[in-house]
Amino acid sequence: MTRTSIPTINVTMSHAVRLPCDEATIRSGPKGAVAAPSAARWVLPATILGSSLAFIDGTVVSVALPSIARELGAAGADLQWVVESYALFLSALLLVGGSLGDHYGRRRVYALGILLFTAASIVCGLSPTIGWLVAARAVQGVGAALLVPGSLALISASFEPARRGQAIGTWSGFSGITAAIGPLLGGWLVSHSWRWAFFLNVPFAALVLLLLRRVPESRNPEARGIDVPGALLVTLGLGGLVFGLIESPRRGWGDPGVLAGLSLGIAGLSAFLMVETRSKYPMLPLSLFRSPTFSGANALTLFLYGALASVFFFLPLNLIQVQGYSPLEAGAAILPFVLVLFLLSRWSGALVGRFGARRPLILGPVFAAAGFLLLAVPGVGERYLATFFPGVLVLGLGMAISIAPLTTAVMNAVDQESVGIASGVNNAVSRVAGLLAIALFGMLLTGVFNSELERRVSALPIGPSIRAEVLARREQLAAAEPPSGLRPQEAAAVRGAIAQSFVAGFRAVARVSAGLSLLAAACAWFWIDRRAVNRR
Repeated sequence: MTRTSIPTINVTMSHAVRLPCDEATIRSGPKGAVAAPSAARWVLPATILGSSLAFIDGTVVSVALPSIARELGAAGADLQWVVESYALFLSALLLVGGSLGDHYGRRRVYALGILLFTAASIVCGLSPTIGWLVAARAVQGVGAALLVPGSLALISASFEPARRGQAIGTWSGFSGITAAIGPLLGGWLVSHSWRWAFFLNVPFAALVLLLLRRVPESRNPEARGIDVPGALLVTLGLGGLVFGLIESPRRGWGDPGVLAGLSLGIAGLSAFLMVETRSKYPMLPLSLFRSPTFSGANALTLFLYGALASVFFFLPLNLIQVQGYSPLEAGAAILPFVLVLFLLSRWSGALVGRFGARRPLILGPVFAAAGFLLLAVPGVGERYLATFFPGVLVLGLGMAISIAPLTTAVMNAVDQESVGIASGVNNAVSRVAGLLAIALFGMLLTGVFNSELERRVSALPIGPSIRAEVLARREQLAAAEPPSGLRPQEAAAVRGAIAQSFVAGFRAVARVSAGLSLLAAACAWFWIDRRAVNRR
């Protein structure tokens, strides 16, 4: 099977940025004939626009969460499900999606992913309740699992080796531009209606499907088998685990549903590992982890991308619900992170050629940890440039230093024949990291928020019944409103207590994320081979 994707920055997915592939990734393209030049010229616009669906959608959903909470009356856990239902199926089925393209035709599976993603987007935009939205997001995740691996696979199959690197570079450059536009476009759309943010996918998808009519079909006659049992078990395992972690704060650890979810998660993931050791065509070849560098790079990915996803899930909620930013302003506040990644990607690649992968992979997560700590500083109502901007900028620098070396370390840790699947595994690990981190850090933020709110409300000069009513609304986190009938100064005091409690929870998330980033640096220090440099 051909997997040409490289690690993806999942910012809840508040935005997704792919950086240029190295030579090892490009050389992993399929064998056999490539498309004629007259047909190949349609491949790039089809894959760039198709990838933009997932990139822009991720940005929009992150910025749209406060508006969704307000209109649909969603609690904090409900908002987690809006993101996690999508991430669950994308994470679990990403590797299978690439296999399906190799077997049944890359263009066919890519088009199916576009259709499924777009149909689910329409349902998202029409959703009358949070339950409908979560279910539609899950279907979107299935479509994305078919769509995401297909873009680079189509490019790799359609361009001869001499032109393939330039084609992938063009795709990467436009993907970076899309990611940079995404926060602003998402903020502008959400300021009108979060529903239009999903309807935006429809014209993009229609254009992609028209372009795909001119793209030739391709398959891999030497494709590996499809690991159906592995895909089912990892989906059940991750789904059960995430359900238990998200629902435990509001249901309690002793709730039968929570216990069943956690049990299913542990049993499913354990069975998945057993099946992978015996499968003829495992979706996760455990033999790859015999390499200390490969194991260390994936452990680093798990810690670093988990920290990144959790902070960027809660940051838009902080900016919009607590700081009073508009959706457009919140999108613009995140933009420096994407721009730093885009502008420094080539410089980061040069670092690998000069120093190898190990040093940047130690330094990058340390800078990221500093960025997370800076994001833990702002209080309520302070100016952006003096508060959130330094953290966003330093965090972007840390990730820019890390991404190209991480790709290089993964590729050079395995044999040339395995670079495609190694890249796919690392991509999946980055997505699973975000999936699990948002569930875990949601527990952390909710616990801190509840504790702080109870302490602060107890100190307010309000009656016991009002105090109980405020605490009864804490599932809504920062979106909670003071009870009606309060005097203006009392309502302002309650709003202040809610805002300060959420900030305390966000600070806890940012500080623990800094700790995870330092663990990522430790993984590089102990496991990444000092000789991990670019293959030439």
